[in-house]
Amino acid sequence: MKLAVLKETEEGEHRVALIPDSIKRLAQKGFTVLFEKGAGIGAGYSDQEYEQAGATLGSSPSELAGQADCVVKVRPPSLDEAGMLSSNSVLIAILQPSLRLDLVTKLVEKQVTSFGLDIIPRTSLAQSMDVLSSMSTIAGYKAVLLAADTINRFFPMLMTAAGTIAPAKVLVIGAGVAGLMACATAKRLGGVVEAFDVRAEVKEQVKSVGARFIEVPFSEDGSGGGGYAKEMSDEYKQKQAELISKHIAKSDVVIPTALIPGRKAPILISEEQVASMKPGSVIVDLAAEMGGNCALTQPGRTIIAHGVTIVGHSNLPSTMSFHASQMFSRNIEKFLLHLCDEKGFKMDMNDEITRGSLVTKDGQVVHEPTSSQMAGSKI
Repeated sequence: MKLAVLKETEEGEHRVALIPDSIKRLAQKGFTVLFEKGAGIGAGYSDQEYEQAGATLGSSPSELAGQADCVVKVRPPSLDEAGMLSSNSVLIAILQPSLRLDLVTKLVEKQVTSFGLDIIPRTSLAQSMDVLSSMSTIAGYKAVLLAADTINRFFPMLMTAAGTIAPAKVLVIGAGVAGLMACATAKRLGGVVEAFDVRAEVKEQVKSVGARFIEVPFSEDGSGGGGYAKEMSDEYKQKQAELISKHIAKSDVVIPTALIPGRKAPILISEEQVASMKPGSVIVDLAAEMGGNCALTQPGRTIIAHGVTIVGHSNLPSTMSFHASQMFSRNIEKFLLHLCDEKGFKMDMNDEITRGSLVTKDGQVVHEPTSSQMAGSKI
């Protein structure tokens, strides 16, 4: 089977879908890899390393895509890139299908079979393929470093000749993979860390990384499917807002991480709550790409409002492109080996991972949430 790895074209994207080590292992499994020249430079990998790994280099993305049985990418392809794909080929990438209906329409028109890495079911078997968890690990880590670089004070407590320096107070909202990594990193830097999550089940995980768990005094659990939180009742939301407001006001750093698959991020921090923070405080919004958890977040920008710096970086994993690509590549490698045998793609619709990550097949949208979204957009 021929795989094509294309250069990422989205602005600010420096990752690459497959690194040389993965290509070596895939070649041993019978894959032939076509690689666009320069695609690995932003991640720290030279064309020579790819050649040595066994990849065939080419300069034209359209020619590479046209020859390939399967194209692998990090970010969703542009409509022009989707147009390069040959009919009946396979696309594997982060697709965000419910939000990119024009791309899905194009893939249907081209009769392309597409798999969304961002909708792989979050099961035990799929852990090694879970790009969202891999990239969230990086985002949580980098968010704290950005906060430490931006804040107008030290993170750790210091005993100095000029007096005692109090540690920074850090609030993490959402204790998923990104949130737990943010807690752990902030703790290692010496901050006093608190974390909030609607899911009571994560309390022990928060405590295990050295943070204090904040609980709403209300008997409702927010555990949803696939490791995500569910929508909470209005009464719970009111009590949550009151509790969070108190902690936001006294925090030097706030890192919100709440996302709902396929939907705009929920607003958890109001402008009034931002205004309650001390001047010089920082919010690093890890939900910025999906609109942000803070009402004032501007995706892709860093702004100052009410004396508070709000960082809306929408692609933190790309800022650590070497290790991000290493993790991403390993996830894709495992995913490919799960989907394929010596004859090619198995397309086993009884397999939960295949069925759950499939977006388009045989000129049809088979991902139900996306199909429903497209039907609604035509009304």
